[in-house]
Amino acid sequence: MAKKLYIGNLSYNTTEDGLRNLFGQFGSVVSTKIIIDRETGNSKGFGFIEMGTDEEANAAITGTNGREFDGRQLRVNEAMDKPRRDRGYGGGNSW
Repeated sequence: MAKKLYIGNLSYNTTEDGLRNLFGQFGSVVSTKIIIDRETGNSKGFGFIEMGTDEEANAAITGTNGREFDGRQLRVNEAMDKPRRDRGYGGGNSW
């Protein structure tokens, strides 16, 4: 089963292909995604990698966390599920 990893402290020059090549050293990369700012079109400096198995994901964390890549020291750990947002209408009024 695939496992998703959070990759932080990315250089703004890092590409998804570059991440795929780096993490491919540790196993099969299912997907890569660098998060882009909607307004500027620039990288937000973090992204996600999905590795094929838990073992590959653990090897990738061990092999890349703290490693320099594109001039930045990567922070790599298991991705957490995105917290659910309340779909309330805000404002704090209870009418």
